[in-house]
Amino acid sequence: GKHRIVIPCLGHFKEEYEKVSKLYMNNRIQTTRYTLLNFLPRNLFEQFHRVANLYFLFLVVLNWVPLVEAFQKEITMLPLLGVLTIIAVKDGLEDYSRYKMDKQINNLVSKVYSR
Repeated sequence: GKHRIVIPCLGHFKEEYEKVSKLYMNNRIQTTRYTLLNFLPRNLFEQFHRVANLYFLFLVVLNWVPLVEAFQKEITMLPLLGVLTIIAVKDGLEDYSRYKMDKQINNLVSKVYSR
């Protein structure tokens, strides 16, 4: 049946280890949701799934119609921008702390049982 290949990551076996290890998935832990490239679009997508944020966005858009305009356009945008900014900063800090924890866990030394 099935068997497994074990190659030590030492000295003259290093090249063979690197060649064989590329064929398999690693066992790194990654619990982060965002990267630097997808943070803004993904965070806005998640925030506008909340009904309250959609309501405030509707008020902002409605206020740009001259017949319905109740306040200055900029004043209507302030509450929405404030909430979006605060939540984005909170999500960014939480994701960064997850990244640091993942990095710490992935760099732990593990013990291997050998007879």
